[in-house]
Amino acid sequence: TPAMQMSIMLKQIRASGAVMVTASAREIGMNGFKFFTPDGPVSAEDAAEILEGALNTTVPHRLVKKLDLMSAYRERLKDNILEFMGDDVALPLLGLHVVVDASGGAGGFFAELLSSLGADTEGSLNLTPDGTFALHEPNPESPAALAALSRAVVEEEADLGVMFDADGDRVAIVDQTGRAINRNRLIALISAILLDKKPGATIVTDSVTSSGLAQFITEWGGVHYRYKRGYRNVIDEAVRLNAAGIDCPLAIETSGHAALRENHFLDDGMYLVTVLIVEAMRLKQEGKELSSLLDGLREPVESVELRLNITAPDFREAGRTVIERVMDHASYETDWHIAPDNREGVRINFDLDDGLQNGWFLLRLSVHDPVLPLNVESDVPGGVRTMLSKLLSVLDGIEDIDISPIRAYLSKN
Repeated sequence: TPAMQMSIMLKQIRASGAVMVTASAREIGMNGFKFFTPDGPVSAEDAAEILEGALNTTVPHRLVKKLDLMSAYRERLKDNILEFMGDDVALPLLGLHVVVDASGGAGGFFAELLSSLGADTEGSLNLTPDGTFALHEPNPESPAALAALSRAVVEEEADLGVMFDADGDRVAIVDQTGRAINRNRLIALISAILLDKKPGATIVTDSVTSSGLAQFITEWGGVHYRYKRGYRNVIDEAVRLNAAGIDCPLAIETSGHAALRENHFLDDGMYLVTVLIVEAMRLKQEGKELSSLLDGLREPVESVELRLNITAPDFREAGRTVIERVMDHASYETDWHIAPDNREGVRINFDLDDGLQNGWFLLRLSVHDPVLPLNVESDVPGGVRTMLSKLLSVLDGIEDIDISPIRAYLSKN
């Protein structure tokens, strides 16, 4: 998918538009299309217009020409690494051991690319495309999916591991100890690299990022800007902020979608990993580990994500009604603090165990599904239970919303 986006900009290609056929991580039997133009990916409304036009257009003939797009994209990534390393050494990654897990998707070529630049990729996994994803789901957020990569990194005594999703636009990494660096950790890592070069920048993330991450970005000299869930939402907001004169080099979701301004704000997991690998090489030359940049990142003591199904025919209206009810309740409860950067759903901060704003929950409407995702984090033991109990008292009795996941969590904890 990143290569298809780049086809419009690569000098060897210069396509007027591109269509990626991919189901990404969807189950067997499904497929989808991602449309790209010189102005970036198209919106849902634009896609509907394109499809409508295709249904009503008669094409007299077709001219099909095969194109080696992947070689052009691969060479661009290679040039990026050579440029970032800042020297004329033919094998700039010599001495770095990276285990690549392509998840049986399209990203297996990345291991060979690293090898061609001197890196040791022994122990790499799932490099051959396999649409059944037999060994694990291609999801960089999944602990189970990352388990095999973690084992391989430890067994091979590698410097880091890299895992791509099916079509290469999402990524997670594993440090030398086998610890997963995804979600908040991944955002913190790339933020530290960018802010070390230019303090004061604004980092746009989705709405479910932790309070510890916000503190980390601030301590590195940056500004944390939470926005709506959905990778197109965070990218579009970053573009808007830059147009308004705000220095914003990064838009990133906890899912592993990431877009950097220096890479045209393309949703490109492989470019992100390229930046991380170059930094890992530099730090190794200094006798340091890439994961050392995460020192000081405060992790939550407890966290959970629950999904509350909406059964109403108009699920969006029902979801908005629930969110408004919670917002109204928070307006008069002294220990419920509406977050100042609440830009999606309702995010409430709590003062737990005589602390100050050391717990929070976010209730929002899913981007696509009839679901209210509920994220809860606490910096003290038992805090999640306390906050869920308070929320349950507000939601109890509301029709068309399944609150059984809250009851189930409270019954077990």
